[in-house]
Amino acid sequence: MPGGHFRLARNGVELFVRLTPRAAKDEIGSVETAADGREHLAARVRALPDKGKANDALERLVAGWLEVPRSTVSVSAGATQRLKTLRISGDPETIAARLRELAG
Repeated sequence: MPGGHFRLARNGVELFVRLTPRAAKDEIGSVETAADGREHLAARVRALPDKGKANDALERLVAGWLEVPRSTVSVSAGATQRLKTLRISGDPETIAARLRELAG
């Protein structure tokens, strides 16, 4: 399902991410499908999952990747889990188009 790794929300987009902390480098991977059929964007950060450091690194990484202000990206669900939902505030259609362009 194209675009299954995000959904439009009021005044923004919810992006589903699987985060791997303690990686060799910070990077956005490809869209992956879990065993239950749900899609998520793979992301890796060097930060440790300690006191929100990995979440902060993920928010910075996604903001840079999408070329949006850092203040518009926040972890809205799954703060202590690998599968997270990021809230990206802004025009939903513009953000969705950018996600489709970058993630395929």
